[in-house]
Amino acid sequence: MSSSNFVESVQAKAQEVAKEDFDRAKILINDAARSGSYLYPLKGIAYFATHKSLWRPLLSRLGPTLALSAGVVSSMFFFTYLPQLAILVFVNGPLAVLTTVLLILNESSTIISIISKNFLLQDAILDTFDGTLVARNATDIVTEGRQIKPNGDPIARLGKVLKSPFSRFSPKALVRYVMYLPLNFIPVVGTVAFIILNGRSRGATVHDRYFQLKRYSQSQKSAWLSEHAGAYAAFGTVATLLDMIPVASILFTFTNTVGAALWAADIEAKENEMAKTTAPGLQETAKKAE
Repeated sequence: MSSSNFVESVQAKAQEVAKEDFDRAKILINDAARSGSYLYPLKGIAYFATHKSLWRPLLSRLGPTLALSAGVVSSMFFFTYLPQLAILVFVNGPLAVLTTVLLILNESSTIISIISKNFLLQDAILDTFDGTLVARNATDIVTEGRQIKPNGDPIARLGKVLKSPFSRFSPKALVRYVMYLPLNFIPVVGTVAFIILNGRSRGATVHDRYFQLKRYSQSQKSAWLSEHAGAYAAFGTVATLLDMIPVASILFTFTNTVGAALWAADIEAKENEMAKTTAPGLQETAKKAE
């Protein structure tokens, strides 16, 4: 094969791969747009603000977590801003001032998330998720994972946990985060891609508790996430952007949890409605068969 034919072959293959990736991205974007999942983090903010009983888990952990957030963000800017700026300025030019800030906020958010969710907030986040489901009258699904008391507000009704809560931080998530870091050397586009990729990873975990309550096997969970990949990536990206806001990220950790629970409640309500609609038809078909 001549060199010109080889180059043409490589170019054709590159165009084919690019087209496949573009078509895949278009499907994911359409999936996200149809699902409206990107709105749930915002719905979580509104719902949290108007349901004071959901504030209790946050308030119980507010002091230590705010101190952690302030300490991590200030330390990261003090110790890493100039070194990272010196590197990024070579590839991003004047925009490095902005992209370095975004990078440090994302790094800080990741550090805060790892520490707080594993040592400070795990029980509080679990109560917030389950409490939101109870508030949305999805009590039946919550009883699969914990006892529910008959009286009181949604948080007061939460009893003993029967199933272990969310899994702790996965080393794979940290490895994936470090792998994506070099994207920040690409001006603007790289930083955006970095946030979206982290958002996609984040989105894949937001319904871990819901899948646990549904008793999904790993294969069922993987199939569901694959079928709704765009929706979960959109939710995760918006949630990641909210988590990047300094100090306030602790609040958005809880509102994002509320948003994820609202989404789960809507999925559950839709499935129940479909079951009610389908059941009479199946019964009628069975009678005719007899």
